[in-house]
Amino acid sequence: MRILDLADERGAYCGKLLADLGADVIKVEPPGGDPARDIGPFYEGLAGRDRSLFFWHYNTNKRSLVLDLARDRAQFAALLDTADVLVVTGTPGELARRGLDYASVAARRGGLIVAAVSPFGQNGPRCEWKSCDIVAQALGGMLFVNGHPDGPPLRSLGLQAYHVAALHAAIGILLALRVRRRSGHGQLVDVSLQESVVAALEHVSGTFHQSGEIEVRRGTLHWTRAFRVARCRDGYVLVSSAGDWTSLVEWVNADGAARDLDAPAWQEQEYRRAHHEHLFAVLDEWVRRYTVTDLVASAQLRRLPFAAVLSIDELVAHPQLAARGFFVDLRHEELDRTLRYPGPPYRFSATPWRLRRRAPLIGEGEAGDGGGETGDGRGETGDGSEARHERRDWRGAARHSCPRFHLGGCRSSCDAHARRLRRRRHQSGAVGRG
Repeated sequence: MRILDLADERGAYCGKLLADLGADVIKVEPPGGDPARDIGPFYEGLAGRDRSLFFWHYNTNKRSLVLDLARDRAQFAALLDTADVLVVTGTPGELARRGLDYASVAARRGGLIVAAVSPFGQNGPRCEWKSCDIVAQALGGMLFVNGHPDGPPLRSLGLQAYHVAALHAAIGILLALRVRRRSGHGQLVDVSLQESVVAALEHVSGTFHQSGEIEVRRGTLHWTRAFRVARCRDGYVLVSSAGDWTSLVEWVNADGAARDLDAPAWQEQEYRRAHHEHLFAVLDEWVRRYTVTDLVASAQLRRLPFAAVLSIDELVAHPQLAARGFFVDLRHEELDRTLRYPGPPYRFSATPWRLRRRAPLIGEGEAGDGGGETGDGRGETGDGSEARHERRDWRGAARHSCPRFHLGGCRSSCDAHARRLRRRRHQSGAVGRG
């Protein structure tokens, strides 16, 4: 399956997810390279378009093609003819001016699936408004509930709006591909940053629609009022009143720190929920005498859901992640270095996830150069017609596309399919093509 990735940082994670699954994702960049290459931090602190850690993370397993869409329309059209999916970002007006709106590309290639990630969707009164991650978090309700009770709203760590929108785009693409297997038709996957954030607000929306209650900022307190972060002697830990309350209060009482928590009223979960501030104030004072390791180990013995709050250096050394090989070493030949990357967010028993190559240098992959192993670009035919089984790549070479969709390329049955096509072309006199 071939995917053309023309998305900026708002949709870059979508292409990465599909590339890591085995799709042939071509990152189409303007002359000079994608602007995301200028986003830091940079390798060893030295700025450079091929040294951005940000770009590296979001573009593993992709290839790069430099193309000026304003001047190279014919070349882009030929490339579009080889694609199964197009991923773009921008408002409807921006996409139309670049010739990337769904109506324009679908008119040329009806089987194409277009995933468009935009601030507010492809229609509505604000569809042409600009936005960014923090604006989407604000207008999607995420900022309002994030922060401490006595403080202002806080933005979330990282690009949460971009991530959730890109995830929705990737899911939409996979579903649209499945529909295309039956219908032969492509479609538009319209993803709004604002709507993606609203859809990820967990209990906030449901609580309001059921009771009219507006959720407030709670700091480290979970909305169930059963979990909160506390400070131990040497770090932070997530403590909880959930689980076996009797075991917890007996433990705290044995340390002489329970105060009134052994009163009968605290046995009731709703009472603990209603008086959570006092409960956690007592627990905060109690945990200060422990190290994180000792507290969590003792809680586990009592089947209490306590957890250490880990920093990145602790994550890298975590035995569970190490046992499953989560962090992956990836070779950068241009640096003569092997660097470590986050690994798979999911695992398949039959089709293993893997990083095949690091993010491409500018233009790397245009002619099979230097980017390591590349996908074969095979995928569905789109409209189901026999004529589309043979398509041409952007360099003019014919390529075969199997009607059986598979992210990792064609299945073994494709070999027989290819032989049948060769026999038909031979019989029709079209010898020597493909």
